[in-house]
Amino acid sequence: MKKIVLFSFLIFASFSLIAQDLTQGLWYNEKKSAKVQFYKQGDKMYGKIVWLKDPLLNGKPKLDKTNPDDALKSKPLLGLVFLKSFINTEKNIWEEGTIYDPENGKTYQCKITIVSPTQLDVRGFIGFSIIGRTSHFTKAE
Repeated sequence: MKKIVLFSFLIFASFSLIAQDLTQGLWYNEKKSAKVQFYKQGDKMYGKIVWLKDPLLNGKPKLDKTNPDDALKSKPLLGLVFLKSFINTEKNIWEEGTIYDPENGKTYQCKITIVSPTQLDVRGFIGFSIIGRTSHFTKAE
C-alpha cells in the first residue's frame, strides 16, 4: 500500500512540475502548421512562432499581410510574437494576455490553460471568455 501511495504522489508531483512550465519545449498550434516557443520576460509569458510547415509563399517568406499596422505588413510570420503579456494567475492557468491572429489581423484577449504535460487550451475571446474560441496546442516532440 505504501508503494502505491508513494508512486501516486511521485506521478502527481512530476505532472505538476512539468505542467506549470510552458517554456519547456515547443508546442504545435491546433493545425500543426506552426511551432510556438514560450518564453518569460520579467513575470510575463510570451509566445512566438519559431517554425512554419510552409514558411514560403512564391519562394519568399510568408508575411503578416493582414496586420492592421501598415508598417508590420512586411514582417515575416516566422519569429512573430503573437501571444503577449500572460500572467500566471493560478496553478496551470495563464491569463490577462492577448493573442494575435495573423489570418485575420485581429487581436483578442486570451487565456491559456495547461490541461496536461502535452496539451494546452488557448482560448481567444472578446470581452468575456464565454464568447470565443479554444485551440488545442500539443507538445511537439
